[in-house]
Amino acid sequence: QVQLVESGGGLVQAGGSLRLSCAASGPTFSSYGMAWFRQAPGKEREFVASISWGGGTTYYAGSVKGRFTISRDNRKNTVYLQMNSLKPEDTAVYFCSASSSSHQYWGRGTQVTVSS
Repeated sequence: QVQLVESGGGLVQAGGSLRLSCAASGPTFSSYGMAWFRQAPGKEREFVASISWGGGTTYYAGSVKGRFTISRDNRKNTVYLQMNSLKPEDTAVYFCSASSSSHQYWGRGTQVTVSS
């Protein structure tokens, strides 16, 4: 089983940057695809970005492409989300997810608030 703990959220002005981290427990972190999702108040959870187990393949939602960068360090069992040029519409709780062929795990989320 994988346990995920997000950190790095906070309050930032529009145009600013934040880097989220997701620390994973368990010896098989490197075998999981990792992703970030977000959920704004009153909205459904939506995909933000994903990265393959080896880090060679990444995908981004259109709304964040060119502004956000996902990366991972398998030696540290950590995945990152670098968020630049933040907009008020990026305000949400950001969740980390680990996926294998048979399981999906979620963290509890970290709040990101972007003020205008």
